Amino acid sequence: MFDRELKLFALQSSRPYGERVATALGVTLAPHEERAFEDGEHKCRPLVSVRGADVFVVHSLYGEPGTSPNDKLCHLLFFAGALRDASAASVTVVVPYLAYARKDRKTQPRDPVTTRYVAMLFEAVGIDCMMAVDVHNVAAFENAFRCRTKHLEAKDLFATHFAAALAQQTPVVVSPDTGGFKRAERLRATLAERLGRPVGMAFMEKLRALGVVSGQTLAGDVRGATAIIIDDLIASGDTLLRTARACRVAGARHVFAAATHGLFVGAADRMLADDSLDGCVVTDTVPPFRLAAALAARRLTVLPSAPFVAEAIRHVHEQGSLSGLAQTDAGAYNRLEYDAANSR
Repeated sequence: MFDRELKLFALQSSRPYGERVATALGVTLAPHEERAFEDGEHKCRPLVSVRGADVFVVHSLYGEPGTSPNDKLCHLLFFAGALRDASAASVTVVVPYLAYARKDRKTQPRDPVTTRYVAMLFEAVGIDCMMAVDVHNVAAFENAFRCRTKHLEAKDLFATHFAAALAQQTPVVVSPDTGGFKRAERLRATLAERLGRPVGMAFMEKLRALGVVSGQTLAGDVRGATAIIIDDLIASGDTLLRTARACRVAGARHVFAAATHGLFVGAADRMLADDSLDGCVVTDTVPPFRLAAALAARRLTVLPSAPFVAEAIRHVHEQGSLSGLAQTDAGAYNRLEYDAANSR
């Protein structure tokens, strides 16, 4: 019988998300202290004993007003180190959104491979496991870390949502580039299983040179169908918007965008409001605080991921395989409405 105690922490800026994970797990967040000093330095420490416990720390590494991804990364590293020094039996870092995951290879001479450097920092403070949701490149993520990694996919959340929303329509899953083809194929297969009928597949040509994106070819048939453009994240939304317009030109009846992480930087409002899209679906790994509240309420659907992350934590704690995660019914993933009160 496994009797090691589970302790769950959430650093300050991720506390609302951590509380939702704690509720789904049926536990209470463990108390901790975060103290900022006048010179800009800080410290984080647990306020309860973690000796001999399996400790999980929830912290999403997106930037927001007053706090950069670098600030959050540094806080998380120092706290993980403090947990290890306090004799935790294991330390698992749960990062719904992992910063720097996109810079996973050299694209120009002398380029940094930042994903690997971040992995080295976490290993240096002694974490046992890194858990993240839908990183940009799964192989690069798994190869960067020498400790255990647990990669969680949100495809079941999207499949549940679209199976209910598009039950009477003909969906086609579209990748906005060839690099995302496998991600789109996994969603297509899961959605087909939920619907009990075939689901089509398409992908968009995408060429990048000196920061300029080009390519106009859409491979696959979307005529008369509902196109679901799937990606790991939405930044400015330019790639999704280019794909949405191509789908409309190719005869798609409806077009939806879907991505796990909604960063919504730059001119993302323009993408979301464009007539080429019928709507956009993201998860709550990153709150949509950069969007105008009225636009988000009208055009954005946010799916809660905390129950899904909580179940993964439970499996890791009980030394179970994540491949055995049970399917959760659609009722556990009701839409979250983000209004002005939720926006930051």
